[in-house]
Amino acid sequence: MVGNPKPQTHHVAVLAFPFGSHASALLDVVLKLAPASPHVLFSFFTTSRANTSLLSKVSLSSFHNVEPHDVADGLPEGFVPSANFEEAIGLFLKAAPGNFMRGLKNAEAVTGLKVRCLVTDAFFWFGGDMSEEIKVPWVPVWTSGPRSLLVHVETDFIRERVGTVTGGGKQELDYLPGFSRFQIRDLQDGVVTGNLDSPIATLLHKMGQKLLKATVVAVNSFDDVDPEIENALKSRFQKLLNYGPMSLISRSLQSPEDKSGCIEWLDKNKPASVVYIAFGSAATPPPHELEALAQALIETGFPFIWSFRGNIEDFLPKGYNKSSLNGKIVSWAPQVQVLGHASVGVFVTHAGWNSVMESISGGVPLICRPFFGDHTLNMRTIVAVWGIGAEFEEGVITKIGTVKALELVLKHKEGQEMRDKIGALKILAQQAVESNGSSSQAFNSLVDIVTK
Repeated sequence: MVGNPKPQTHHVAVLAFPFGSHASALLDVVLKLAPASPHVLFSFFTTSRANTSLLSKVSLSSFHNVEPHDVADGLPEGFVPSANFEEAIGLFLKAAPGNFMRGLKNAEAVTGLKVRCLVTDAFFWFGGDMSEEIKVPWVPVWTSGPRSLLVHVETDFIRERVGTVTGGGKQELDYLPGFSRFQIRDLQDGVVTGNLDSPIATLLHKMGQKLLKATVVAVNSFDDVDPEIENALKSRFQKLLNYGPMSLISRSLQSPEDKSGCIEWLDKNKPASVVYIAFGSAATPPPHELEALAQALIETGFPFIWSFRGNIEDFLPKGYNKSSLNGKIVSWAPQVQVLGHASVGVFVTHAGWNSVMESISGGVPLICRPFFGDHTLNMRTIVAVWGIGAEFEEGVITKIGTVKALELVLKHKEGQEMRDKIGALKILAQQAVESNGSSSQAFNSLVDIVTK
């Protein structure tokens, strides 16, 4: 508790997807909404494991009106996780509607406040059914990019046009607005390739159909970043609000301690000279690619920061160790601050949407090695639409391909052109989050819808 908090008269239920970085991204939104709405109690529901992980990183002590609640994970007693992570997701989703509704009713009973609005991860297509049952607005939050969202909304249309495809395909997607430079193989698995009946594919297909009924769809993006896609989504949804980039609007919540001294190390390097490498929390290149990346860094001699969990010396050529490298290897880096530093010249990344937004916010070109989900779609947007980055030859990291990509961005004219283009997007992002900017206005609208 802080100060003399205003008594809550309004109750909002927030339902978070407990896998990957989803729950963290939704909590960021809640922690931005909460101070703007002191009369509102935000009940935040996710699994015990996800809540424990979140609360080890974020203190809610200064947020008197945010209350975490645990819901069951749907796993049978004695469940042993398999290599197929979708098994646990499928079991969670099967039980989720009932578990969330029970949690919501319990929170109402404890607080004496009826839930007046349902805010959910957009993955939870059943949020639409729950909101209809309790007769409240439904506000799904999509924490990935607008282009991947349009694909999910148009999945039935895409399937009608191309049927199912094995192993990807080169058919163009020019019948979708804003997709003239894209091919079937750029799409996420589960749209027309891969297992269309997997838990994730089924979830996303249902989501694309249900979002059309949402009161408003909130997206971690900003106006003008992809106007054709934005216009297409606006024509399909009842209301679309771009509230991002979240990395710029939640700076007050994101001031992690730089225990590894990354910023101090960057201060000693020349502008736009450092390679920053991070592949997110859910993806790691295979060993032979890690070896190739290390060899390329040694050959080029570019200074680097590599966020890597594990023993990097397992992947270094014979005769090399950490101390002989022209770089800094850390188990965790304060990514927003690193990408905002003038010394960083390129970001080697998996092209997850949060990383893309953070790179735009910092004005740093990208070299992309996608793995799954929307990564390839984001990479194609980066390379072919915005012109702010490069990809590895054949989509995998090799020593020769990495040397070429690094030199292209850091030493050649094309790299400067990428820097200029991402610099222009950075200015648009900064303007969007100013007090009268489009994202700030969208966030104020979101506060009004959620809390009144």
